[in-house]
Amino acid sequence: MKWLEQLTAPENLLALLGVVVTVGGLSYERLIPGRKRIGYRVQMDTLIDDSTQDGPIHQRLRMLENNPDLAGASLVLLRIENDGFRSLDADDYITAPATNHRGLTATFPNRIVRDVAVTEPSHPDLLRHLPQRGTPENPGLVCAGNEISLPRVPLNKGDHFKLLVLLTGAGTDKPPHVGGRIKEGRIRNNEKFRRPSNRMLGLIGSLLALLILQPFGTQLLRDDPLPRGCAEGKLTIVGSTAFKPVTQDVGAAYQSDCRGAQVTVEAQGSGRGTKTLIDAGEAAKGGFPAYLAFSDGPDGDGNPQLKEHLVALSVFSVVVNKDVRATDLSLEDLRGLYSGRITNWNQLRGGPDLPVRLVSRDAKSGTRGVFENRVLGGNEISRTSDNCRTPKFARDHVIRCELDSTGEVLKTVANTPGAIGYAELHSAEESAQKKALHLMALGNRKPSIDAVRERIYPFWEPEYAYTYTAPPPNSLTSKFLDYLAGDTGRNLVEKHGHLPCAAAENQRACQLATGGR
Repeated sequence: MKWLEQLTAPENLLALLGVVVTVGGLSYERLIPGRKRIGYRVQMDTLIDDSTQDGPIHQRLRMLENNPDLAGASLVLLRIENDGFRSLDADDYITAPATNHRGLTATFPNRIVRDVAVTEPSHPDLLRHLPQRGTPENPGLVCAGNEISLPRVPLNKGDHFKLLVLLTGAGTDKPPHVGGRIKEGRIRNNEKFRRPSNRMLGLIGSLLALLILQPFGTQLLRDDPLPRGCAEGKLTIVGSTAFKPVTQDVGAAYQSDCRGAQVTVEAQGSGRGTKTLIDAGEAAKGGFPAYLAFSDGPDGDGNPQLKEHLVALSVFSVVVNKDVRATDLSLEDLRGLYSGRITNWNQLRGGPDLPVRLVSRDAKSGTRGVFENRVLGGNEISRTSDNCRTPKFARDHVIRCELDSTGEVLKTVANTPGAIGYAELHSAEESAQKKALHLMALGNRKPSIDAVRERIYPFWEPEYAYTYTAPPPNSLTSKFLDYLAGDTGRNLVEKHGHLPCAAAENQRACQLATGGR
């Protein structure tokens, strides 16, 4: 039923509505039921001669013989037609009691009517209602001064007749006018409003439908149309290394579901990611760059071009080498370690005689920013080591190194006696399965999604996705963000130990966590 999904897509329904409105507007005057209308227009293409082949319908006018004084004469051919949607009966004409026989009045300003004849009726029976010499009961055509009074002629839809009128007087600069009143209708000069023919309306409607629905038709007739929510193209994801496992899995799932999409993950840290996004946006010079930057915590640098999208709440954990057998640290002890006040684990109760080796992230890391803001309440001390084992200078009594990624931190902590570091929870749990390191509780609170949801564990942060300006609705970036918020994306976010903010049960926790950002 892919064709039905395509047909009911919002953009296609909108296109269909556009066709209906356009064709409806063009054909309103012709096709709306309940409209009654008499139209008239001036024509000058009827032959006048003495031919005996005219027959009873085409009455011969002997105007030139009957009116010898024709100085300044003019000849007008006036077509009167029912071009509305409904037929007109004699009772549809609104007349005053004194002129009950009169239906319409044709007026010729500044001229005098000398003679008139009916010609080219659409049906011979119309001549019975338009006699030139009538009776008191049926006066027929009555000429008086510059007017011709027409009887109340019944006209079926499409019926018409013409009046061939001989006039004198210098009034040809003012066009004739037909007046009167019709129930639920009107009389109109068709010279001022020439409606399209039915054939033309059909042609216009067909062309509009073809033009508007062409993209839909092309998509519908493809052998393998794109599923709803998919877009083709390339997207580069940069930023958080802590969130990299999520973006890799979601990117792979999107590529599997959406052919023609290429999603590349180049995680290099939150700060570097937003910098890469800004550079790409400026290089696009008004266009939209196909980049998406993820950041552990807000990291827009105050740039108004960056648009923030809340994705999840990320949980982090402190990790220590297996030789440090402690499983819980108070926040006070943890701050003592990272301030350099505690330099050997034996300074803590039950700790081994091992130097404390602080394995940290670089200054552009979003994870480090979370650790400093949420846990330490201040900045880490300066880097003193290049190898995470010994100080660079003999005078330094604290060993602290900086690494570029979550994976490097976990690997170094696992391989370095006395090492302590921090990382995203799911990655830390996977590393802990190898028994070379273990997770630390903080203040007797173990890291977990539930602990963050209940707000009893301090080491967490909202995860944001940034775009350079708002992504176009049908772009790959926009579709990928929608996919991330959908069922597949939410499941993968939760699988990696994060709290997906798109899930209804997590939205309040996410709102509280962001403080209404």
